[in-house]
Amino acid sequence: MKLATIAQLFVEGGAFGMILITLFLIALFIAAWKAPRWVKEIGIGALVVAIFWNLQGLYQALGVVQMAPDISPAVIAGGLKVAMISLLYGLIVYFVSLIIRIAQKPRI
Repeated sequence: MKLATIAQLFVEGGAFGMILITLFLIALFIAAWKAPRWVKEIGIGALVVAIFWNLQGLYQALGVVQMAPDISPAVIAGGLKVAMISLLYGLIVYFVSLIIRIAQKPRI
C-alpha cells in the first residue's frame, strides 16, 4: 500500500479515533518491552476504542440517512465502508497484542 493511501485511510477513519488507536499501538510496543502483563489489556483497550469509534460513525451515517431517506445504496455502502476502517485498525492492533503475548509466554 502506498503511504498516501494509508494516510487517506487514517483521515477517512476519523482522525481522533485513529490517533487514539495509534496511541494504544505505541503503548503496546512499550508495554511489550517494559510491562509484559499489560500487553493483552492494551490490545483490548484498542479494540474497545475501535468499536466505539465504529458505532459513532454508524450513528452519524444513520442520522444522515434518516434526514434524507432517498439516498442511494451506493452512498450507504460507502458510509459503511468508511465506518469500518477504525474497526479494522483496532482489530489489527488487538491481533498484534495477541501475537506479542504468545511470543512472551514461557515455553513448556
